[in-house]
Amino acid sequence: METSSLLETSEIYLRNEIAPIANQLDEDVELLRSALKGLGDRHLLALRVPETYKGANLDNHRFHSFQEQVARFSGALSFLQTQHQSAGAILSKSENELLKQAYLPRMGTGEASVGIGFSHLRRQDDPPLKATETKNGYQFHGHIPWITGFGIFETVLAAALLPNGQAVYGMIPFTNTEQNSGGSICFSEPMELAAMSSTNTVTAELIEWNIDQSEVAFVTDAGAIFKSDRTNILNHSFFALGCAQAGLDIVSRTQETKPYLSISSSYETLLKELKQCRQSIYSAQDQSFEERLKLRVWSIDLAVRCAHAAVVVSSGAANSKRHPAQRVYREALVFSVSGQTAAVLEGTLDRISATSRRDR
Repeated sequence: METSSLLETSEIYLRNEIAPIANQLDEDVELLRSALKGLGDRHLLALRVPETYKGANLDNHRFHSFQEQVARFSGALSFLQTQHQSAGAILSKSENELLKQAYLPRMGTGEASVGIGFSHLRRQDDPPLKATETKNGYQFHGHIPWITGFGIFETVLAAALLPNGQAVYGMIPFTNTEQNSGGSICFSEPMELAAMSSTNTVTAELIEWNIDQSEVAFVTDAGAIFKSDRTNILNHSFFALGCAQAGLDIVSRTQETKPYLSISSSYETLLKELKQCRQSIYSAQDQSFEERLKLRVWSIDLAVRCAHAAVVVSSGAANSKRHPAQRVYREALVFSVSGQTAAVLEGTLDRISATSRRDR
């Protein structure tokens, strides 16, 4: 399918079938599973996988447009599908051809469903999941604090830290499992999250879990995830942009139902800022890390403000957990910390406190 056709297909699917049930998707696991299957039925789940492996191989701009598009219509679906998309993109870089052939050609339709578990590598003090090399591969031991998609994805691309600081990435089953060697994996009950609870985010305990070399994707250099975070500092901005647009969609609809209120001026001001922020981010790939960090922080701030605007114009009705403004506001909270690094945390706090400094 042509790239333009893929994006048009996703737009139609999201607007017509996902938007009307966005609130239910936030809490209903089976409905979310069905929504993910809908993306797979349209071959939209391996967008960064090379065509050699039946992927769409979208360029950055088009893939980011897709990510923004999904976040606009459903935060839960956006958060869930990006785990699978990331797994495909990362696995594509492996030199383990047999492993790639086993998963990648089936990921675009969702026939092979894969989650990820490596955000803990960002913990600089004491990463909770560690690995040692064995005769036939590696042994994982410890704790994974965050894996999304339990009961939805079948496999997880997980990473553990080696004694020399390198990280090994390998495939583990996404179900409670015991090995004949005595190794085991046990997953927690899904966390009770403020938003997107239907994504079934869990923790995992791995005890002397052996990964055969055939299941190893690759071993990265020490500190590779921190270098990747700097390079890809803008990636999570597109979720924030989509969330900001979702908030403004609610404000726009409210103008029609409450014509007696002066809403249009504020709406136009926020919409203009969103367009400026979006344009700056999409054209910033070659800018310095510092400039891209500022744009990432801006997108977070804008998502929260647009979501708050949606709450305000919805008045008391927004207090209902099932109100769209309530959902979008909670999604803004999630996207404000998704993929958070120390630099993003500090930059976000600095922008939040800037108003206080100006008012002194």
